[in-house]
Amino acid sequence: MTDENAEKRRGQIILAWWSTELGDRKTGVQKALSARLRRGDDVTVLCQPAVHDLSRKLGLKDGVRLARLARLLAHVREHGPTRLPRLLGRGDPKAMTALRFERLVHSAGADLEAAIRRALPLVGHRANVAHLGDAVLFWSDKTRTHWCFDYYGGETPLTDTSKEFSQ
Repeated sequence: MTDENAEKRRGQIILAWWSTELGDRKTGVQKALSARLRRGDDVTVLCQPAVHDLSRKLGLKDGVRLARLARLLAHVREHGPTRLPRLLGRGDPKAMTALRFERLVHSAGADLEAAIRRALPLVGHRANVAHLGDAVLFWSDKTRTHWCFDYYGGETPLTDTSKEFSQ
């Protein structure tokens, strides 16, 4: 399976899980899970059976990455076709300033989670759930590069620019 197919498959799994477990939050169960995920520490998040369903479907055994993903997905209220960095770069003025976006793409781990969590209200808690979930799970220089092109409205590069510049 190519990287692109693997990303698409992971994204589909993440979106299906989000739609079922959190989605539009019309049921009490969805509302309660969303609240526990948004407010919980890693252990609290990992105590949720729905999170373990996601873990099994993704084949993900890293508890920290899994908790981070579930917490961020709980902050998304609406799925749409547009990727988060593209939404952040829209408008005049942009939803997120270029300097703040640069800090976001340079962050990692818990800082990345906090930066994305703070960015979501700027775009009405909307994002492409599949794209966001895959990006958070596999945050890398390649992902950062793609986010930069998305933010500025450009086409995603065909090659990995981080490798080109290091040679």
